[in-house]
Amino acid sequence: MRYKHNIQTIFGKLKVAFMDLVPIILVVVFFQTVVIQKPFPQIGEIIFGFLFVIVGLMLFVEGLKIGLFPIGEAMAYALAKKGSLIWLLIFSFTLGFSTTIAEPALIAVAKEASIISSDAGLIESSQKNLDYYALGLRLTVAFSVGLAIVIGVLRILKGWPLYYLIIGGYVLVMLMTIIAPEEIIGLAYDAGGVTTSTITVPLVTALGVGLATVIKGRSPLLDGFGLIAFASLLPMIFVMAYGLFWF
Repeated sequence: MRYKHNIQTIFGKLKVAFMDLVPIILVVVFFQTVVIQKPFPQIGEIIFGFLFVIVGLMLFVEGLKIGLFPIGEAMAYALAKKGSLIWLLIFSFTLGFSTTIAEPALIAVAKEASIISSDAGLIESSQKNLDYYALGLRLTVAFSVGLAIVIGVLRILKGWPLYYLIIGGYVLVMLMTIIAPEEIIGLAYDAGGVTTSTITVPLVTALGVGLATVIKGRSPLLDGFGLIAFASLLPMIFVMAYGLFWF
């Protein structure tokens, strides 16, 4: 009976993953059959790959529930109970920095940015310069995310209104956009998106919720969320500053 129940549970979770992908399927099928009016190329491989996507999505969501969310909340709870602000802030910074520096999307964007900058004559075309530029961009973004998580944690601890920090941050972004080199502005704005990775988001969210749960007078709903907003905001500021320094 237990084996049968487990099988039903797995199929139920696969069904949920499939339903999450239904809108994407409908859009692709509509444009391929109605707008483009051509059959799908290599339909067998597409279906096979789609099955992998369903299974992967189901496993990813389960991994978040079983592993990342609990460990994030548990570590936040333990550090808050320990009463050491320094260790809590160090953990917050290293969490943001380490998850961002290894983010595949950021690595790809930084590499592409170095190539485009070289083709535009903004940096020398040697491989050493390309690697140095890409690494500098990754370190800048990772540092900004680490600092963003620290600010978010301090906001929860101090009870600072979220909208003051967000509005102030975006005002700074707009002002920096005026003086930053045109070549770096688009990259800076995109950097805010690539930093919110599949690992950073659940861990940082769990950190915020865990802190808001354990700290007296804080609401997990009102105070626990908002850390990701800083992780998207500060990279734009830092990358534009990086452009001002580099160019």
